[in-house]
Amino acid sequence: MSELIDGERLWGRLMAMAEIGATAAGGSNRQALSDDDQAGRDLFLGWVTAAGCTVDTDAVGNLFATRAGTDPDARPVVLGSHLDTQPTGGRFDGVYGVLGGLEVIESLNDRAVATKAPIRVAVWTNEEGSRFPVSMMGSAVWAGALDLEVARALTDVDGIAVGAELDRLGWAGALPFGHDLGAYLELHIEQGPVLEDSGSEIGIVTGVQGFRWMTLAVSGEPAHAGPTPMHLRRDPSRAVAEILTGLYEISDRYAPEARVTPAQFVSLPQSPNTVPAEIRFSIDFRNPDGELLDQMENRVRSLIASAAGANGCEFELRLDNVSPPVVFDAGCVAAVDTAAAESGLTSERMVSGAGHDACNVARHNPAAMIFIPCRDGISHNELESIEPEAAAAGVEVLYRSALSLANG
Repeated sequence: MSELIDGERLWGRLMAMAEIGATAAGGSNRQALSDDDQAGRDLFLGWVTAAGCTVDTDAVGNLFATRAGTDPDARPVVLGSHLDTQPTGGRFDGVYGVLGGLEVIESLNDRAVATKAPIRVAVWTNEEGSRFPVSMMGSAVWAGALDLEVARALTDVDGIAVGAELDRLGWAGALPFGHDLGAYLELHIEQGPVLEDSGSEIGIVTGVQGFRWMTLAVSGEPAHAGPTPMHLRRDPSRAVAEILTGLYEISDRYAPEARVTPAQFVSLPQSPNTVPAEIRFSIDFRNPDGELLDQMENRVRSLIASAAGANGCEFELRLDNVSPPVVFDAGCVAAVDTAAAESGLTSERMVSGAGHDACNVARHNPAAMIFIPCRDGISHNELESIEPEAAAAGVEVLYRSALSLANG
C-alpha cells in the first residue's frame, strides 16, 4: 500500500458507497437524480465537509467540494468523476474517481501539505446517460456543449424531466458555470482489458475516442405471418438484417480502432405471428480519428438508406449524441507520467475507448486521465471488480499529479 494515501480508508469508503443502491448480484444501482443518487451525494457531502471543504452546486446540479489553496487568485486543480451508475452497474465506475479525489484531499490534510492552487473535487450530474438519454450531461452543460434548458427538458421512460428532479432534490444551485481551471484530472477504472493484458499498473490516458449515438426506426407493413408470401412482404426485418451485416463490415473496414455496437432492439407489434410494422434500435460507433468518424457516419447513413429502399421500407434516423475525439493536454499527461514513475509503477500511454466527463472539460481546460486495471476488463456490469492495491496505486498517482500541478 502507498505511504502517501490511506488505502484502507479509501477502500472502506468505496464499500460504504456501494451499499447505497446495492444490487443482489453485488453491483450498484444509483441512477441519475434518483433518491439513491441523492443518498450517495449525502454520504459524500458528510465526508468532504468533515475534511474542511466548502461545497457549491451549479444550475445543472454539478457538485464541487473545494480545499483552499494559499493563493486566492490561483486557478483550481479539479479532480472529478461521477456517482451515478448504470441500472445494473458496478461499484467502481465513476465513484472511484470521486472518492479518489476525496482521498487526495484527506491525505493532504493528514500530512499538513498546503497547495498554492485550490484542490477541488467535482461530482458531475448524469454522466451515465442511462436514466436520461444524454451521457456526460452535467459536464456538457458546464462546458457549454449542451444548453441548460435542453438538459432540463430531457425525460426518462416515465416522462419525468431532469428539471423536475433537479428542483425536487434541490440540486439546482447558484454557482456560475466556470471554465477557468488550472488543470483537470480524472481517475477511473479502465473499463477494458488492455492494462490487465499487458500487466501495466497505470494507464496514462492521452485522449478519448470520438463517438456518435443514433436511433434508427425501420418501418414496413404488418401482415399475417402465415398467409403472406415472402416475396410480397414489406418486412423491416430483412432491411435490418442487411443493416446489421453492413455495420460490422464498416467496423472491419476501419479496424482496428473502430467500434460499432447495435443495441436496444424493439419490434412492434410484439407478436410472434405478425410481420413487424417497425423495428427500432440504437447504433453506437466510435473512432479516435475525427475524419474517419465522419466517414463512418456517412457509410452508416448510406447503408441504411440502401437497405431500407431495397426492401420497400421507410426509415427514420435520429442522431442522439455526438462526442468528438479528444486529445488531452501534453502538460497534464506529462504530470501523470512523472507521477507514475515516482510511484515506482509500471505504466503505458493509451487512448480511452469510453467517453468521460474529461472530454467536456478538455474543451476549455488542460486535462488528462489516469486508468487502473479492472478484472477481465468488465464494466457497466455488476461483476465489475478492482483490487484494493490497484485502487491505492491509482490514487497515489492522482495525489502526486495534483500536487505537482497545484504548485506548478
